[in-house]
Amino acid sequence: MLSELVICGTLLMNAGAVLNFRLKKNQDEGAFGAVANPTFGDKVREFLLSLRTMRIFIGLWNVFVMLLMLIFFGH
Repeated sequence: MLSELVICGTLLMNAGAVLNFRLKKNQDEGAFGAVANPTFGDKVREFLLSLRTMRIFIGLWNVFVMLLMLIFFGH
């Protein structure tokens, strides 16, 4: 059960890091340059952008998960 959750989370991180979304920040600002409260879409956009910058760590995590799969499920 736990291994299935780890693999599912790994696949979701891979999808978010690899897919090329056209993510642009909104240039909407409130009065006098004040930034409005971030919406749910803004938070998702920031999360996907942070995943994109951590691709090397996600790749290392993938190698680690593959090694665990070979060790524990290889016999």
